[in-house]
Amino acid sequence: MTTTSISSVAAQEPPPWKTILELIGRPSGTELPSVSLIARGPMAPFHVLIATIISLRTKDSVTLAASRRLLEAADTPEALLRLPEARISELIYPAGFYRTKARNMLRCAEILVHEYEGRTPDTAVELLSLPGVGRKTANLVLGLGFGIPAICVDTHVHRIPNRAGWIATRTPDETELALQKILPKEHWIEINEIFVYFGQNTCTPQSPHCSVCPIIAWCKRIGVKKTR
Repeated sequence: MTTTSISSVAAQEPPPWKTILELIGRPSGTELPSVSLIARGPMAPFHVLIATIISLRTKDSVTLAASRRLLEAADTPEALLRLPEARISELIYPAGFYRTKARNMLRCAEILVHEYEGRTPDTAVELLSLPGVGRKTANLVLGLGFGIPAICVDTHVHRIPNRAGWIATRTPDETELALQKILPKEHWIEINEIFVYFGQNTCTPQSPHCSVCPIIAWCKRIGVKKTR
């Protein structure tokens, strides 16, 4: 099956989000992204911060295992500061750029302990000032760690709305702003979990499974050349 590739498209009317998200379905148990599985307990904001830093350019399965190893050894900023950088690197290996991430996590822990009395800040401005923290990480900490509405845009959240034709953006930051305008705030936190699962299993980067897609009626398949 093939479809015409379209280089650009004007933003469309907002899709029926409630229907679309219900049709896609919500992942549960081991289907959840690794960071969601880590986001448990009173130290959830710090755990999400650590797991998300580890997750950058790293496979989900590697992220989950590495995060669990590190957090078992040090589950608070104070405990992390007591670990040598080489030990942190060893615990999170083979995560991508593990040495750089270990250094950034130690710097984050130092800032949290000395400037925030060991707590993880709950504003985007403060989170973005931490080493190695970008908008994706900050928004995951806000959403999964604190329950504050924020849209975490990863490769799936960027690709799927653009492929469907609901938005027309070039960068994740543009996608975040575009989705804020059309996605009801009640769905801001959950959209990442739902689209990650959908993007990994159905709306894949290459040759998406359009023949079994539950939301095909609302998708323009922009840029898709081959489907299954």
